[in-house]
Amino acid sequence: MQTPDEKKVFVKEKFSAISHKYDFLNSVLSFQIDRYWRWVTTRELKQFPDGAVLDLCAGTLPLSLELTRQAPERQVFAIDFCEDMLRAGVKTLPSDNRRERIFPVCGDGEKIPAHDESFWGITVAFGVRNLGNTQDGLEEMHRVLKPGGKLLILEFSRPINPIVKPVYNFYLNKVLPQIAGVISGDKEAYEYLASSIAAFYKPEELMDMMKKVGFRSVHCRPLTFGVVTVYIGIK
Repeated sequence: MQTPDEKKVFVKEKFSAISHKYDFLNSVLSFQIDRYWRWVTTRELKQFPDGAVLDLCAGTLPLSLELTRQAPERQVFAIDFCEDMLRAGVKTLPSDNRRERIFPVCGDGEKIPAHDESFWGITVAFGVRNLGNTQDGLEEMHRVLKPGGKLLILEFSRPINPIVKPVYNFYLNKVLPQIAGVISGDKEAYEYLASSIAAFYKPEELMDMMKKVGFRSVHCRPLTFGVVTVYIGIK
């Protein structure tokens, strides 16, 4: 079993290896439903159209782009510990003013390089699962969020529907790694995806962790038969 530090090194290496194909694979493997998931998540911050927002574990910046698309005055600080992912995202930024409102920063989600109470909103799309220590990450998110600000975590979950569950598990464990391995050249990265989803907290467990670090009004919203879940908390 990996230590938290070993997990960080492994995840960083894997994301670096697939950074050039990451966005394409996400769209193909999710049948482009990932766009809907990001839209739903960012809509939760519509009451903060002008304030600074943190996109944590920002990767290749797809959520940052959606955050700035929905709010023309919003500034987004996009933090990720994998520089190659950020560089791949910067290369695809559009030439409109969204480019000027997204600020990529290479940093650790468990030691966020920001002052206390800096942001009105924090989004984390498919990144909490990759943290070495989830509790430390949540505490940091709570620290840098302004009072009254909102945390949104978009993460893979495990469907419980008896019809959907076996189909999803077969696709995730058998089909997806094969396709992704051929396209990306790194099958192991997508085998990790399946194993990390299987090992991740149940929704009620993650929500309990959010409450313990101080978030209130914590609740969640399953999407697409429970394939992903949006977790919401207020500071």
